[in-house]
Amino acid sequence: MVCGLLLATSACQQQDDSQVPNGLVYCSEGNPESFNPQIVTSGTTIDATSHQIYSRLIDDNTSSSEFLPALASSWTVSDDGLVYEFELRHGVKFHTTRFFTPSREMNADDVVFSFSRIIDTENPFHETAQRGFPFFDSIGFNKLIKQISKVDQYRVRFELNYPDASFLANMATDFAVVLSQEYAEQLLLQGTPQLLDTNAVGTGPYQLVEYVKNQYIRYRRNPDYWGEQPESEQLVFDITPRSTVRLSKLIVGDCSISALPKAGELQVAKQHDDLEVDSRPGMNVAYWALNTKKPPFDDVRVRQALAYAIDKRSLLNAVYHDTAVVAAGILPPSSWAFPDENVELQYNPAKAKSLLAAAGVKNLTIDIWAMPVARSYNPNPQKTAELIQADLKAVGIRVNIISFDWSVFTQRLASSNYDSVLIGWSADNSDPDNFFTPLLSCGSIQSHNNWANWCHKGFDTLLRQAKNITDEQERKVLYRAAEEIIGQEVPVIPLAYAQRMLLKRKNAPYVQLLPFGGIAFDKVSQPEPVGGRH
Repeated sequence: MVCGLLLATSACQQQDDSQVPNGLVYCSEGNPESFNPQIVTSGTTIDATSHQIYSRLIDDNTSSSEFLPALASSWTVSDDGLVYEFELRHGVKFHTTRFFTPSREMNADDVVFSFSRIIDTENPFHETAQRGFPFFDSIGFNKLIKQISKVDQYRVRFELNYPDASFLANMATDFAVVLSQEYAEQLLLQGTPQLLDTNAVGTGPYQLVEYVKNQYIRYRRNPDYWGEQPESEQLVFDITPRSTVRLSKLIVGDCSISALPKAGELQVAKQHDDLEVDSRPGMNVAYWALNTKKPPFDDVRVRQALAYAIDKRSLLNAVYHDTAVVAAGILPPSSWAFPDENVELQYNPAKAKSLLAAAGVKNLTIDIWAMPVARSYNPNPQKTAELIQADLKAVGIRVNIISFDWSVFTQRLASSNYDSVLIGWSADNSDPDNFFTPLLSCGSIQSHNNWANWCHKGFDTLLRQAKNITDEQERKVLYRAAEEIIGQEVPVIPLAYAQRMLLKRKNAPYVQLLPFGGIAFDKVSQPEPVGGRH
């Protein structure tokens, strides 16, 4: 048996499968980069960690603009918007594992530790995150937070340097998990602080038991979970990168639920009476990022030409079928700040050729990096790259398509040594800032979230103004102006807004498909009556 990442500090033991309880098997698309969502932004890792292993202070409410209590039972905000106090839930226990036994309940010390780790460069656990804290770095969390303090055993205070209308939304994201300070101190004494992000300990509905790369992740139900106990005693992520193989496993019953079906597979699934498709509009966007630090992409005329050269509608027909709509900008239609007018540079090959000529660009060859895995915003990045390749050939541009294994892909992207990359973004919360600051602000370049390496001072000023006010209509005007700058400067070319989809067996538990964030198996329930889904 191959030992997984979780077993790095213990001997690998052969499991007796006859003793494994029945549970839910989810066919996932890839390996997680880590088991702590604080230090990543990839959806694969978020799915495997955030809602299964951990909890947050508050959760997003998909049915309203309010937030839901989680580890915090209540909270208050000062009149000037600079002080947030969270009253913590009593009786919450961290996971008891073979390598850690908590001696106390979760309290304010754990919350202070979890977020101080992100902003305090002297914290010994700050440096163990070798690539930083991408989401928090991209939103300037270290500049926003003036102080995090323990008011008493069950009360925590966050003091801000300036008002931020997106603060609560960011505290409800999948990245804002609470860790155990006691476990961290134990690891520090053992000289293994890096295990905080691999041998995971949280307060979530499931405990991480075992991870075997390229094979599976095994979880068991947390008997001390503070919320409603999940129905499945065991949860297994069956790691299956190929979509066709995931579908085959679903058909024969090896999986109950399958991630990220390709649009072309939906008709196959509908031919099986025991399978169904669950879909809903997603808060996401697929886009093509152009590295504005490299010639000729530093010339706005070239970037505009590339935008005019792409036939997005043809691309959607071939890749998404009826599961997406053409993206006119970064914000999806499901956002309350979606602009009323279109800012899209529509397909015009003649205009593309004219702009390339004006820029003095001839015989151009560019690389397009295509993700090796499907994502909710792009079910087939390789096919997307091939279609863009064909469109660009029509205007005299030669394209090389490049791809790597997912872990290598993300590591190499961090070097910024690429021409362009097909990627995308699935929202972490309902605040529109989540589509701007983490992706295209000047601060997000350093956090390696801004794949265009684009910095525009006027754009950043609009984002700051929008976060300093709470009136939605005023904020919408500012985000509309931000979209116009993106449309003019073209650091990225938005391609599609896609539906979020799952394939499942009809007798599988019902899993709520949320418009944003990672998948959650803590609130699964028995199958809905036939006729309520499609």
